[in-house]
Amino acid sequence: MTTLAFLLGVLFMATGVALSIALHEVGHLVPAKRFGVRVTQYMVGFGPTLWSRKGGETEYGVKAIPLGGYIRMIGMFPPRPGDEPGKVRVSSTGRFTQLVDEARAASLEEVRAGDDNRVFYKLSVPRKVVIMLGGPTMNLLIGVVLLTILVTVHGVSTPQPGAVVASVSQCVVPVTQVEAAVSCEGQPPTPALSAGIQPGDRIVSIGGEVVDETTDVGTLIRPRVDQPVDLVLRRDGRELTVTATPIRNVVPVVDDEGLPVTGSDGTPQTMEAGFLGVRSTAPVEFEPQPLTVVPGLIWNGVSQTAQALVRVPERMVGVWEAAFGGAEREVDSPMSVVGVGRVAGDAGAGKYDVFVGESAGDKFWFLLSLLAGLNFMLFVFNLIPLLPLDGGHVAGALWEGLKRQIARLLGRPDPGYVDVAKALPVAYSVSMVLLGASLLLIYADVVKPVNLGG
Repeated sequence: MTTLAFLLGVLFMATGVALSIALHEVGHLVPAKRFGVRVTQYMVGFGPTLWSRKGGETEYGVKAIPLGGYIRMIGMFPPRPGDEPGKVRVSSTGRFTQLVDEARAASLEEVRAGDDNRVFYKLSVPRKVVIMLGGPTMNLLIGVVLLTILVTVHGVSTPQPGAVVASVSQCVVPVTQVEAAVSCEGQPPTPALSAGIQPGDRIVSIGGEVVDETTDVGTLIRPRVDQPVDLVLRRDGRELTVTATPIRNVVPVVDDEGLPVTGSDGTPQTMEAGFLGVRSTAPVEFEPQPLTVVPGLIWNGVSQTAQALVRVPERMVGVWEAAFGGAEREVDSPMSVVGVGRVAGDAGAGKYDVFVGESAGDKFWFLLSLLAGLNFMLFVFNLIPLLPLDGGHVAGALWEGLKRQIARLLGRPDPGYVDVAKALPVAYSVSMVLLGASLLLIYADVVKPVNLGG
């Protein structure tokens, strides 16, 4: 059943990603056709074609590698001086396909009779911008719709009083040796494990004292070294009492809010105290919100995504160290689509029930939130003003418009179309970087995946 649930989670996310990619390309396709550009292909995926069908002058299909998509428009770039009249280059909105097309710079697609004014490069600047922004805008709309449904129907998570067991340590390890410990061999089991405490248990009371906050767990356990103590837990809707004996261990010093205290040199302070072996978190409930809160949440989602994207180069160092150096993968580490699919599968299999919830409905909403976040990321990422991304083509169109405006103000002749193809060295470099980063992330997501459960 767990394997089936894992596969269903992966399938849900894979379907959502494929639809997001397909709709991204629809965002390019519809305005391109509306403005009269001849679109020869609309494809979801890259590599060998698995299925295609001709519809009018456009071939629609699905390819084998589901890592993107593209539409193919004639005349993406203006002809070079000396090119034969009636012939233009062909390119695409897809990153990898565009790279392949430009590698075949010697081959030109002949424009059919009557297509002279159906090439992309002859469009006005506003129409070029509309076409190239159509894809990212579609991802933004998907994210907005999903987020609106999430917060108004399911609700926003709101911390509640009490404490829930997020994880149970398997053995007793001093906090100063945690990073170096690779196994529990030779170490005693934790009191929590011996007492039968499980992740997801809600701690009602410790030693007869009610637990109102997560910090209460440490406050009530630490003084009770080698003293048996009764813990009342709520599990699966019923209460049960277990007895645990906290063991003396080296633990971090924490402040009133449960945060680690550090010395003047930044080193975490430690002390010897009672140790139970649980990590607790505040229980949450989801409270539906009015539509008026949605714009603020959308802004937060987009701005936080942009901030995270800026930090990706720095984060990739940690990904490399996790994949090849044995370091732990950070919870907020960048992920590939493989990693996102794996998280979705783990959520479906119940790995994150502590903060996701145990019901199928809870898992559905969590997966929907993942999909919304992914679309916000695609929106922001594609706006980067570098070829071969959509933002690079937008920047080229805006530069063309600026040059014409300056020439008009100075009374100079029209400078003509901006040849975005001159930026192909940048496009090749960016594509190689993206390919290398994608391969590293995929590898890391296989050998050292992100564990949201900490």
